[in-house]
Amino acid sequence: MPLAPLPPFEILSPTTPAAPLVVASPHSGRDYTDHFLSLSRLSPAALRRSEDCFVEELLHSAPSWGAPLLHANFPRAYCDANREAWELDPSMFRGTLPDWCNTSSRKVQAGFGTIARLVGNGGPIYCRPLDFEEAERRIRTCWYPYHAALLNLIETSVAQHGLCILLDGHSMPRQAQRDSADFILGNAWGTSCAPEITATVENILTGHGYRVARNMPFAGGYVTRHYGRPRKGVHALQMEISRHLYMDEGTLERHDGFSSVQQALSRVMAELADLARHMARQT
Repeated sequence: MPLAPLPPFEILSPTTPAAPLVVASPHSGRDYTDHFLSLSRLSPAALRRSEDCFVEELLHSAPSWGAPLLHANFPRAYCDANREAWELDPSMFRGTLPDWCNTSSRKVQAGFGTIARLVGNGGPIYCRPLDFEEAERRIRTCWYPYHAALLNLIETSVAQHGLCILLDGHSMPRQAQRDSADFILGNAWGTSCAPEITATVENILTGHGYRVARNMPFAGGYVTRHYGRPRKGVHALQMEISRHLYMDEGTLERHDGFSSVQQALSRVMAELADLARHMARQT
C-alpha cells in the first residue's frame, strides 16, 4: 500500500514516433487509501476482487509502439471510470440524491454504479450509508480528471493523424464453462470501431492459441460506447482478459503465464499501431 495517495491517473508517453493509438486501463488502480478502508466493511484483499489486477503491466509495452498508456491509480471499487459520471444507487446514500443522477441504470440496479455498492464477488462494500458529498468528491477528483486525460489523448491523436484507435484493457474472472473464452472483444455489437480492428486483434490472439469471443457477455462499457465514433475517426475496442491466464485468482499473484500474455498483447499493440497508421493514410 502506498504511504500517500497517488495522483488519480498516470500516462506513460510514447518512446517512439506517435501512432494513432491510445491504450487505457481504467480498472487496474490499487491505491486503497486509509479513508476508503475506514468506510468499508471489507479487507483490502476482498476489495481487490473488483480490480483488473495488473492489466496496466500487461499493456506496459504500448509506449514502445508509439501509443500513450493511460491507467487509473484509484481502485474500481472506489470510483468506476467505465460508468457515466453520476450512475448512483440511492439505497447507498443518506437523504435524496440530486435529480440529475442516473439512479435506474442496469449497472446501478446490479450494484455496480460509478460508486459501487458491491465488489466483484457480490459482497457489500460499506458498513453504513454514505453522504452524497463522498460520492461527489470521488467523481470530481477521480472520474473527471481521468476522462479529461483520456479525451485529450484522443483529441490529440485525431488532430495529428485524423484518426484514433482506443484499446480499453480490462480483466475478467474465469468463465464457468469449460470451453469459455480467454479474451472477449467488445465493440458494442459492431458500432464502436471498424471491423478490421476487431478482426486484427482476434487473429493475433487466436494465433497465440487463445480462445476469443466477441461481445458476449461484455460488449463494451461506457468508455467504448461513449468514445467509439467511427464516423468521426475515433474507434474504440474493449478487451477483456481472463485472469486465470496470468494470475492466481485466489491469491491475486502473478504466475508463470504472465509473460506469455504480456508478449501476445505486445504483438496486438504493435499490429494495431501499424493498422492505425494505415487507416490514417487512407483518410
